Amino acid sequence: MALRRVSDLFLRKVLGIDVNEHYGTIPADLDKRARDTLDPADIYLEEEPSVAAWFKELMPSGRGVITYVAGLFPSASWIKRYNIRWLAGDLVAGITIGLVVVPQALAYASLADLTPPYGLYTSFTGAILYWVFGTSKDIVIGTTAVGSLLVGQVINRVTLETGDYTHEQIAHCLSMMTGAILLFLGLIRLGWVIEFIPYIPISAFVTGAGITIMSTQIPTALGLPGVNTRVPPYEVIVQTFRALPKIQADAAIGISSILLLFGIRGICTKMEQVQPDRRRMWSSISSLRLTFTMLLFTLISYLANRTSKEGFHKFRIVGHIERGFQRAAVPQVEMKLIKHVVSELPAVAIILVIEHIAIAKAMGRMYSYTINPSQEIVALGAANLLSPFVGGYVCTGSFGASAVLSKAGVRTPLAGLFSAGVLVLALYALTGVFFYIPKAALAGLIIHAVCNLLTPPRSLYKYWQISPVEFLIWVIGVTLAIFVSLETSIYVGTALSIVLVLVRLARTRGTFLGVVKTKRVSSWQKVGPDRGHPTSNEAWRSGPDAFMPVDRSGSMNPNIKPRSPYPGVFIYQLHEGFNYTNQAYHIDTLSKYIKQHTQRQSDEGFEKESDRLWNDAEATISRPNSYLLPYLRAVVLDFGAVNHVDITSVQGLMDLRYQLDKYSAPDSVEWHFANVHNRWTRRALGVAGFGYPAAQNSEAARNWRPIYSIAATLSEKEGPFGDENRWTANIDTDGERTQGAATPVADDSTSTATPRGREVLSGSDNMRMAAIHAVNRPFFHGDLCSAVECAVIDAQNKSTSAIV
Repeated sequence: MALRRVSDLFLRKVLGIDVNEHYGTIPADLDKRARDTLDPADIYLEEEPSVAAWFKELMPSGRGVITYVAGLFPSASWIKRYNIRWLAGDLVAGITIGLVVVPQALAYASLADLTPPYGLYTSFTGAILYWVFGTSKDIVIGTTAVGSLLVGQVINRVTLETGDYTHEQIAHCLSMMTGAILLFLGLIRLGWVIEFIPYIPISAFVTGAGITIMSTQIPTALGLPGVNTRVPPYEVIVQTFRALPKIQADAAIGISSILLLFGIRGICTKMEQVQPDRRRMWSSISSLRLTFTMLLFTLISYLANRTSKEGFHKFRIVGHIERGFQRAAVPQVEMKLIKHVVSELPAVAIILVIEHIAIAKAMGRMYSYTINPSQEIVALGAANLLSPFVGGYVCTGSFGASAVLSKAGVRTPLAGLFSAGVLVLALYALTGVFFYIPKAALAGLIIHAVCNLLTPPRSLYKYWQISPVEFLIWVIGVTLAIFVSLETSIYVGTALSIVLVLVRLARTRGTFLGVVKTKRVSSWQKVGPDRGHPTSNEAWRSGPDAFMPVDRSGSMNPNIKPRSPYPGVFIYQLHEGFNYTNQAYHIDTLSKYIKQHTQRQSDEGFEKESDRLWNDAEATISRPNSYLLPYLRAVVLDFGAVNHVDITSVQGLMDLRYQLDKYSAPDSVEWHFANVHNRWTRRALGVAGFGYPAAQNSEAARNWRPIYSIAATLSEKEGPFGDENRWTANIDTDGERTQGAATPVADDSTSTATPRGREVLSGSDNMRMAAIHAVNRPFFHGDLCSAVECAVIDAQNKSTSAIV
């Protein structure tokens, strides 16, 4: 306290800053008038939050540190409860997903311009590590088509620029840097940042990536020589058509593998519908179609090429694969290579994170559990950071593999360890089999897998119905992906989406509201067992006032006409936030509308018309019969959609207040705010002089009549919602239910209820009552009805005093 006094003294004497300056505008008798009005109920004074308290809230507590460290290892909370039933489910699911991941990893490695073993190394890293840090039981981290394509594009670009590094070095550098960045973002809990990347550019990117991948794999599936797959997709497609006359025997393998994969999936899907009791069996068969196809065509390739000499095979095959983790080592990363790779990091990191989080959230919604985005980024960053040490490259969540894992009956994230065992077995025992895998079959597998990346027409139609502008952004993103590059697609799509948001923020609408007197009627009121058939008027009952746009826009019945709550009282509702991007629009709207619908109380004071400023807008406003318009009395702002304000927006309100006070002189305009819930917003408006009648205008302060809402206070023995056992309801027989203060009864009493009807709630004499809202901020109201009521009463008092 002493430190605060010293600080205030320093600010006042040395810097000339009066920290209590805004308090001088508050009427001195504010507390006294509140006590006189509320007695015997208690008053409530709101204390403004301090900047020191704001900084204190940012400091982590001891419990918070412990919670943070424990949150880094979510596996510690469930591993001690691991049991034999979980083990059985994880074992089956882990082996199943291992059989699915092996052919995928071998195929996707080719997209990254690396040999097949690198895909196995990458998938092994995600499988062995995710269970420690992850919060989803259904996620499979490993190679993906999109991630591998990005790596391949980076390798191709850096190789063309320098030619000094191997594909392996570039892939390892990219993975380590991406992992380090993601791990840092996850550790400081910035998982919410991904929400800044909207869905539409991601959807366009994924579709463009699917088209790009298929365009690069079709030449391989058909055995077409001389097609440069590192140029934009449209050029690849053109070269593919030109090379069709050179089609080779690989086409038989590629086309038949694609037909077989789609055929198995279609048959299994149909059988799941025909035999719902065997749905899991058919789903398992469908999940293993990749493994079955690879084994079948590997066998065919072996039979066709077992007697062929090296380099003279019937069609292109994978060839020799190193056994085990031959590439496991500490990666050598040079600063020069980092400089070449760093420009590619944003696109790679964004896509990896969004792909992973989207899958994790989808699985969580499907199986009714929640995931921690920041912790998922930690797991993803750790996997990418470790991957180069075992020879892998960037990895992320795989949608196809995750779907298979969830359907296989996985129970915990520990299933990844069992799938890692299958990968180890493949690396040490099956490399000889991998030698005969046809490259055309791998290309067919990739084409089949990435078909799911394409946005279906029904989704595009929904985009068009929901938001035509965003649909156009999607079209632009896909077009750029096909004709330029994937990086350009994601950057331009995201930039356009952000521009769209900014435009919507800057031009967000506000609405002037009017009051509609309502009545309510229910079907059970009109016809009941003992009521007969009353007339309509008998069934109607008074309802609360409704506030609707004065221009009758929106969803309301256009035949209902809202009316002004009182001449000179205006209600303005902000639809979204109030900040520096849109404050000028709202201030201009308020000023123009209010001046068009009111008249001045006194002359402007210009001796000659030439004394008026050249750009005075009032001179150009034509208002016939303006003498019939009311005087400006009050402005009511509904801040229900506003959580934060900034200096620009508050300054705009202050400027508008000065302008309207000058317009309505010698009177001053009352400003009432409804639904201002944020303490810092209340403090900002209070510092600017809002929230109470101005003491400088004695006439306004004298005519002001405060209105307060009171309620029963909470006793020490009651919970957060009070003692519900102490409340009872008396029910009347006329079929109405009204709200109010509940009636407390003694703990040993029994409550009785009359037949169905109105619930009558009243306060008790022995219950302590208090003001709900702060009496030192009487113009901050808890709801719009209270704000309008107070503004109308004050306006009536002003009109009455003016007549007298």
